[in-house]
Amino acid sequence: MRLFIAIDLSPSMKKAIAAGLHELKQAGVKGRYEPMANLHQTLAFLGEVREKDAVYEALKEIRFKPFKLSLSGYGQMGNALYAAPKGNQGLSALAQAVRNALDAAGISYDTKKFVPHITVMRDPAGNWKQAKPPKEEMTVTSFHIMKSEARDGKRVYTSLYEISGK
Repeated sequence: MRLFIAIDLSPSMKKAIAAGLHELKQAGVKGRYEPMANLHQTLAFLGEVREKDAVYEALKEIRFKPFKLSLSGYGQMGNALYAAPKGNQGLSALAQAVRNALDAAGISYDTKKFVPHITVMRDPAGNWKQAKPPKEEMTVTSFHIMKSEARDGKRVYTSLYEISGK
């Protein structure tokens, strides 16, 4: 099964991002918009994994202090338009703790440099650079081991485990 480690966004954060995407649509920005249910902040992408329980065992002891997550703007990476979280030591530290635990357990993952981003659209076309980021903040107290699967031609993300930071 295809797995990744992520922060699930609060309903109010998803709603604020949805409002921002509505403004982008009104401004004529076209592309493949991500479903609101799929919005998340990835900490590590694992890809195909046979033993989901081994991933949980590797990550279950991670502890971190709750931290605030808010947005600073939009950016583009490859074909993805994303909402960019503000610079955040808590977010970077959590991503590093996840990666360290995966390394210690010998679990492979995509080792590209961690770039905080919440993908909101694929293949954007139009003037998105003038858009203002949604104004919302949430407190991060947990992260998830997520499964990604294709259903009826769409990506569906399901939380397999939630790991609390305390």
